[in-house]
Amino acid sequence: MAEVRHRTTTVDGQRVFYREAGPAGAPVVLLLHGFPTSSRMFRHLIPALADRYHVIAPDHIGFGQSATPPTSEFTYTFDALTDITQGLLDRLGIERFAMYVQDYGAPIGWRLALRRPAAVQAIISQNGNAYDDGLVESFWAPLWAYHRTPGPDTEEPVRGAIGIDAIRWQYLTGVAEPDLVDPDTWAVDHAEVNRPGNAEIQLALFRDYASNPPLYPAVHQYFRSSQVPLLAIWGNGDEIFGPAGATAFARDLPDAEIHLIDGGHFLLESALDTAVGYVRGFLGRTVGPARSAAA
Repeated sequence: MAEVRHRTTTVDGQRVFYREAGPAGAPVVLLLHGFPTSSRMFRHLIPALADRYHVIAPDHIGFGQSATPPTSEFTYTFDALTDITQGLLDRLGIERFAMYVQDYGAPIGWRLALRRPAAVQAIISQNGNAYDDGLVESFWAPLWAYHRTPGPDTEEPVRGAIGIDAIRWQYLTGVAEPDLVDPDTWAVDHAEVNRPGNAEIQLALFRDYASNPPLYPAVHQYFRSSQVPLLAIWGNGDEIFGPAGATAFARDLPDAEIHLIDGGHFLLESALDTAVGYVRGFLGRTVGPARSAAA
């Protein structure tokens, strides 16, 4: 088993926690988690990649073990989360990387790519949208309403997203065998996003999520101009980001590898082996393994 290090550093005055594993000289794979979880979602994926790759998985500010400054002291936007992620990469001396993005990790990853397109060697999107396709309207309509007119009436429906029932729903919806999913996942996530002051953090990010779709045309242009290698592995039962979000990548990246897999939003919880097989094969073809592992 690979040794996974649990580290902290400071970026722009904020404590950033990250998991790190794998050979120091190997190609870097950056793992960017989604809502409402943390780098803990990659706890099984990291050792499955770390024999060949140098894996970095940070907790975003406001999540997991990273700092959770109050909204009065930190502006919670996807631009700000990207600033911190870029600062972490700079601090670690990482100039080139492949990235695995899921949910919130996707708009952070797209911003990283738009800022430094030459840095991104390959992309794995696991239920991480870059198109309006696949944004399931029944899920997103309350959030768009909250963005347009924030107030008590529009806040109440989205505040429910940090409740235990909603978080459990994210983990189990679309999963054919729910007993494969560890209930600690939603219990830990619920506890963390309900720490004192964290509800306001999540509400701020809910309001800012509407800044992401307007970025999509620039992301599509980046795809077309770079033809970056991309693998989409998608839980086809996801009722947040539907399968159309995966197949849409082919419009701008004709060579994209797209696989719809039986599962839900958190595919790694119920289809880990299938996902790992696709990811390792894709990375081997695009960025190559560590030399010592290939020898």
